[in-house]
Amino acid sequence: MDSYRHKGLRNQLVEELRLKGISNLEVLEAIRRVPRHLFLDNAFGEWAYKDNAFPIDCEQTISQPYTVAMQTSLLNIEPKNKIMEVGLGSGYQACVLHEMGAKVYSIERHKHLHDKTAKRIHEIGYGLIRTFFGDGFEGLPRFAPFDRILVTAAAPENVMKLVDQLVVGGIMVVPIGKNNDQIMYRISKLEDGKIKKETFGHYKFVPMLPGTA
Repeated sequence: MDSYRHKGLRNQLVEELRLKGISNLEVLEAIRRVPRHLFLDNAFGEWAYKDNAFPIDCEQTISQPYTVAMQTSLLNIEPKNKIMEVGLGSGYQACVLHEMGAKVYSIERHKHLHDKTAKRIHEIGYGLIRTFFGDGFEGLPRFAPFDRILVTAAAPENVMKLVDQLVVGGIMVVPIGKNNDQIMYRISKLEDGKIKKETFGHYKFVPMLPGTA
């Protein structure tokens, strides 16, 4: 299932990410531990450790490893942080967050994709990740507040309903924008109730859509 060859390819991927500027050692080690080839259909298995995004079910994608590493780094994760991920997708990002020591709650709007991914991550040893079928725009108010929120799809400008589910001092990382160009934001909820926004370059994500499918 996870051969020495796969582990060697992951080592190469980690070195590639390091050369591209990912410096957070905990993030790199998490990526080294997660067997990305198990999250792709067999047709793409040979390409699992290339630094590329690939299509998955329901017209979604498994994010480029560099993007996963960058978003994870921006979260500034601390041990046992409670994290809501909006966009379970393949489950790869959620497993990286789990490897960082986080308690992961992940929501997916596509029923077929949610059910398939939930089964997969349980089978490969990530059964502690909690997954939910639902509308990502609504978040998970029943389980709020969260220390961190990660959005893995292109969101519109107004994401305050999600920000409201952060603890004071919490961080949300979210790509915001339309079409094929989004800006990565880190949104921090400060002690005085104010919101601090920082930007970290341009990315390309599938759109975040309301409702369920």
